Amino acid sequence: MPSTNVQSATFEELALPLLVSLYNHAYWLARDRAEAEDIVQESLSKALRAFASFQPDTNFKAWIFCILRNTFLTSRTGIATSRTVFLEDHATAWDVPAADPGPEEIVIRLDDLAALQAALDKLPPPLREALLLCDIEEIKYKDIATILGVPIGTVMSRIARARLALRQLLRPQPGGPQ
Repeated sequence: MPSTNVQSATFEELALPLLVSLYNHAYWLARDRAEAEDIVQESLSKALRAFASFQPDTNFKAWIFCILRNTFLTSRTGIATSRTVFLEDHATAWDVPAADPGPEEIVIRLDDLAALQAALDKLPPPLREALLLCDIEEIKYKDIATILGVPIGTVMSRIARARLALRQLLRPQPGGPQ
């Protein structure tokens, strides 16, 4: 069946560039590397089987992230936990390209990353998930609303509240280190 081969090739062309983002998001959701890999694999399998229903003029990234999120929510971990998203623990995802950073700069970056991860962990899961989809995955509000199954106004509110909370959590505390 040539149409199946064309369909598979098109799916691969759309999905392969998103593998790292899908894995990162699955890891933020599950907090376990092996489970994140399983969630991505199952999501890709489901997406490939349903690819004939994907409408070409729509956002593939939002479509596959929706499948990934639903796969997580129906998984053992997704059902068992109320915490839904976390930052990955790889500092390289946050590195700003620089010419051979020195040891001091590396320590500062790692400290900033740890502070950001700790602050994100303190956010309520619905705020954290909306913020990560928007600011890390760069998904549009409309598509986040589709992924999360909430109105766009709720997405906008969650992102605004998450950003405000992060600013407050990351603000230097009086008497603390500056």
